[in-house]
Amino acid sequence: MNAPTAWPSEAVWEQIFPLLPHFTVEVLPEIDSSNSELMRRARAGQTEPTLLVAERQTAGRGRMGRVWQSQAGDSLTFSLSLPLSPRNWSGLSLAVGLSLAESLHPQIGLKWPNDLWWEDRKLGGILIEAASMGEHSQVVVGVGLNIRPRPAEGLNTPPAALTELRPELSAASCLAAVALPLVQTLLAFERQGFAPLQKRFSERDVLKGRRVHTSDGREGWTAGVGENGEFQLQTEAGLQAINSAEVSVRPFPTADQLEDRIQ
Repeated sequence: MNAPTAWPSEAVWEQIFPLLPHFTVEVLPEIDSSNSELMRRARAGQTEPTLLVAERQTAGRGRMGRVWQSQAGDSLTFSLSLPLSPRNWSGLSLAVGLSLAESLHPQIGLKWPNDLWWEDRKLGGILIEAASMGEHSQVVVGVGLNIRPRPAEGLNTPPAALTELRPELSAASCLAAVALPLVQTLLAFERQGFAPLQKRFSERDVLKGRRVHTSDGREGWTAGVGENGEFQLQTEAGLQAINSAEVSVRPFPTADQLEDRIQ
């Protein structure tokens, strides 16, 4: 039996409480979904900033209803709930992904709109939901990161693991690394939006300059992201901006990848 994880709950609380009054940290051994739980609380009127870590999720969710499997120690799954009222919500998932990547490793790339990639494999994903609270909004930012290698069966994109980049990393040390910068990024996004982050995102954009196809039937070459985080696709009909997170973007295999498949 694995030893219980020593989560850095108190250290994280001490870092973040000065920025978010009434902030709390919770760790649960098992729950259906950390995002679902914090959305339930938000709809019930509980607006205290909360970081909820789930060691295991039985009904974890990704974008567009995809399932996120989570086992204790193999991944880090947490959700952060806080009041947030930016002038423009566009680009929020990109800002979150950038914060996580910059906190973890210089080689981690970002795939629009909400994935962390390494060597064309998925390291993690982000799910952002919001509950309206009259004039204000409560946002729930869900994060799932692969700590250890996991099976690829049933996945659209082969998985990568953070221990391939940082063998010493654990779920607990990963949380300690990303929590404070994530809160700082969210508060800065509320004030300034995505535009100040555009250049830094571009430096990690794994799709930039690649030929891609979208779930709504378009094909073309990527031209980066705009100042509001919109995906820019160069097609035969001209440059098109994609704002909806309900549209998936997939790269065509590179020449090296095709050669590997043939071999």
